[in-house]
Amino acid sequence: MGRCAWHRPVVLVGLMGAGKTAVGRRLAARLGCPFHDADDAIVAAAGMDIPEIFARFGEPAFRELERRVVLRLLTEEHGVIALGGGAFLDDQIRACVKQRARSVWLRAELEVLVARTARRPESRPLLMGGDRRAILRKLMTERYPIYAEADVTVTTGAGPVEAVVDRVMKALRCGSGSTP
Repeated sequence: MGRCAWHRPVVLVGLMGAGKTAVGRRLAARLGCPFHDADDAIVAAAGMDIPEIFARFGEPAFRELERRVVLRLLTEEHGVIALGGGAFLDDQIRACVKQRARSVWLRAELEVLVARTARRPESRPLLMGGDRRAILRKLMTERYPIYAEADVTVTTGAGPVEAVVDRVMKALRCGSGSTP
């Protein structure tokens, strides 16, 4: 696939389980552009999976690698980019997203996140060894005010991914704001 019909990269942000990868893949296909998953790019750069990076080097080293990879994606790539749940919290990443891309917060309720993160718990280091619901609730409290800085907010839920993609497309065409 070549360059996106959309004039700037579209960056999806949100908590783990919000649907960034599923929505991102379908959104990219609809826009006729490439899809980039920041977590996959981090794994490729490190030569190991994210839980292993966390275990061997700790979260600060992971966040530094994440910053380098995401800033590279934002400057070198076009299309749709799905960020890991913590990436948008980084001031440098957030500033670069605001400058170079259109950001979409995929906002999900706690019950949706709990159900979705149960599907692959081994791939989510922040949820290991604790009460998933309590951890996600804490992350929502900490992160949702920052995610709210995205250009648009689209609520995700238990419905079909295509419906979320439709809402994202509408939000991108209409400018800023929220869509239910």
